[in-house]
Amino acid sequence: MYSELMIKPMREDLTRIGFEETRTVEAVDAAIQNTTGTVMVVVNSVCGCAAGKARPGIAQAMQHGVQPDKKITVFAGADVDATARARGYFTGYPPSSPSIGLMKDGKLIYMMERYQIEGRSAEQIAAELTSAFDKFCAPLQQAAAAN
Repeated sequence: MYSELMIKPMREDLTRIGFEETRTVEAVDAAIQNTTGTVMVVVNSVCGCAAGKARPGIAQAMQHGVQPDKKITVFAGADVDATARARGYFTGYPPSSPSIGLMKDGKLIYMMERYQIEGRSAEQIAAELTSAFDKFCAPLQQAAAAN
């Protein structure tokens, strides 16, 4: 388990851009099972590729006009049970951190694993994520009009 003092800034990289921390199994299940539409699930971590590539790429992707309906995060090495639960939704993929899953109505529809993160720049990660958003998520204007 990592010291909370050490990982707090890494958590805040995502929470300050609108991600909800899901630190328990119950919180993960509630976010995924009780959201109509799309949920982006980020397995955050302390590794260099999370700091230099994944989190900056995610932040860039959050500037896009099309986004998931909900965004949640768990922290590998800290939110152990929550991370295991989130990974349990990533059917067919081995545990990986960082990683990014996109769920729709509780089912995995898109996955970016660590090996797809560590060899790319933040800009490339953002581009791939925004492409997935365009394919799987409703534009923000349409989502707002529906509510």
